[in-house]
Amino acid sequence: MTGVETRSVARDSLFLLADIRVEQNAEAHRVRVRNLSDGGMMGEGQLRVQRGHRVTVELRNVGAVSGTVAWVQDNRFGVAFDEEIDSQKARRPLQGVEDPAAAIVKPSWAHRAPPPPQPNTLRKI
Repeated sequence: MTGVETRSVARDSLFLLADIRVEQNAEAHRVRVRNLSDGGMMGEGQLRVQRGHRVTVELRNVGAVSGTVAWVQDNRFGVAFDEEIDSQKARRPLQGVEDPAAAIVKPSWAHRAPPPPQPNTLRKI
């Protein structure tokens, strides 16, 4: 791995705890959130998950966020959220009861590949 940052979406390196539930399992597991962005997170803990598992993460000041496990390596794993969130809210001190839907922001295509070009719009050289 090189020291060059290749990601197009900024991530917040932080250390906070979150509860996570795996695929309809009633048992919540406490994990450490190492990186958090609007579109996903990296978690760490003694939790056995596999790529493709559906999870629900309870984040401070954000609420319950659904997503899919994108990768697993040792005791770390990545989660891609179904809906983008305001990741800065998780950094703020605990707040009172708030509408969790307010934490969800409009989807952004900043971290997704652009669609392929239309053949009729290409220029011939």
